[in-house]
Amino acid sequence: MHRRLATALTASTLTLGTVLGAASAAEAAPADKPQVLASWTQTSASSYNSWVAARNNQSAWSAYSFDWSTDYCSSSPDNPFGFPFSTSCARHDFGYRNYKALGAFSANKSRVDSAFYEDLKRVCARYSGASKSACNSTAWTYYQAVKAFG
Repeated sequence: MHRRLATALTASTLTLGTVLGAASAAEAAPADKPQVLASWTQTSASSYNSWVAARNNQSAWSAYSFDWSTDYCSSSPDNPFGFPFSTSCARHDFGYRNYKALGAFSANKSRVDSAFYEDLKRVCARYSGASKSACNSTAWTYYQAVKAFG
C-alpha cells in the first residue's frame, strides 16, 4: 500500500513538474529581447518611431514581457511651457525600467539618456524663434537632470 502510494505521488510530482516546467519555458521572453530593447532605445528618429509603433501595439510584444509603465516626466512637468515632452519621458522610462529588469542598466544608462535628449530636441525642432530657444533650453535642463539624478 505504501509502495503504491509512493509510486503514485512520484508520478504525480513528475507530471506536475513537467507541466510547470513547460509553462515556465512558454512564459520566458524570447532570446532576442536585449536586441529588441536596444533597437528601441537608440538616439535616432527611426528608433523612436519604432518604439512608438510598438507602444501603440503592446499586445504584439507581450511575449517579451516588457515593462511599459511610466510616470512620464516624474516630478517634472510632462509638458513644460506647453512643450509636449510626455512621450519622450515615457520612452526614457521604458529604457530605464527594462534595462534595470535585465540587469544591464549601468551599461546602457548613458545611451538611454542621450536618446531622451535627442527625442526632446526633435520636439523642439517643431518650433521657431524664441519658442524654439525656450524649448531647447528646457530640453537641456531635463537632460541634465536625468543625466545627474536618473
